[in-house]
Amino acid sequence: MLGQRLFRARGWVPVPFALLLIALARWPAPWMVVVGAFLVAAGEGLRLWGVAHIGAVSRTRGDEVSRLVESGPFAWSRNPLYIGNLMLWSGVGLLAGRPVVAGAVVLALAVHYGFVVAWEEQNLRARLGAPYEAYAARVSRWIGGRAAVDASGDWIGAVRSERSTLLAAALVLVALRVRLMA
Repeated sequence: MLGQRLFRARGWVPVPFALLLIALARWPAPWMVVVGAFLVAAGEGLRLWGVAHIGAVSRTRGDEVSRLVESGPFAWSRNPLYIGNLMLWSGVGLLAGRPVVAGAVVLALAVHYGFVVAWEEQNLRARLGAPYEAYAARVSRWIGGRAAVDASGDWIGAVRSERSTLLAAALVLVALRVRLMA
């Protein structure tokens, strides 16, 4: 199934987009710097919050499911990690001074995530059954569940698990800066 293949490749899919944004970078307007930096920080913050609740299982490439996570950002969205990614890449696009290219990148990633989410939901329904069905009825696929703020979770483990995402984001931002200084 396409969604399963895209799920396994989800860590590499942004690479060509990052290279495109670096290649096309130009000096951003001041508003792009402010909004872009906010989106990058907010997107990664949302990812960290999600990983603090779901754990390192968010890094797996297989179809194993250990438990249903309903706390933290999973209380208001079934896919906060993907929302965080979209925010992060929107911000990178603005920091590259290319809002139209950023929009195209986010649209392409949204289509990619649509296939992945469809596969993930099928897998969760098959493995977790009624508890997942009840959760899906209560919490929106994207945004719109109960508004509970739960800051608990394994934040140290989240930072450890997210180190590759943090490093990749930092490398892209440094590459953008070097490209703009050239």
